[in-house]
Amino acid sequence: MHPKHQPTGREVSLNDDEFIVSKTDPQSRITYANRAFMRITGYSESEFLGQPQSIIRHPEMPRGVYRLLWDTIRNGDEFFGYINNLCKDGSNYWVWANITPDRDAQGRIIGFFSARRKPDPAAVAKVKPIYAEMLAAEAGASSVDAACKASLAVLDRHIHPEHADYEAFVLSL
Repeated sequence: MHPKHQPTGREVSLNDDEFIVSKTDPQSRITYANRAFMRITGYSESEFLGQPQSIIRHPEMPRGVYRLLWDTIRNGDEFFGYINNLCKDGSNYWVWANITPDRDAQGRIIGFFSARRKPDPAAVAKVKPIYAEMLAAEAGASSVDAACKASLAVLDRHIHPEHADYEAFVLSL
């Protein structure tokens, strides 16, 4: 695995008509990514194939969002959300992500497809302070599980009662 690169604070973005597409196995190891993934992340195919998707995890993304993401897709459902990712050079990029389970002929999950596009800047501006508050709640936790629970409690306060869940919230932005 490649060492984590330190965030630089420099933000890059996808082109308006560009999609990042990737596929992982059930353990989240990257099995495919398109050229847009390589362009934006700075990783070559030989550097990312077989690596965990977390190679692009930005440290300022709340664990709670990832817990929600994984609970959703492992349950066989589709996930929509705003994600901040980390490039090889330490810059970051926000995406509007859609992640869906890939199934075999018997319906078993054999991996995950992810399609990401340039997000609406106004929506990102709305989620950033919520994610920052979630991170602050995670910082005081004694374990990863406790961090996720604290983080998701913050998220829940922000989305209820106006929206039924995270998906309804992000789709409304």
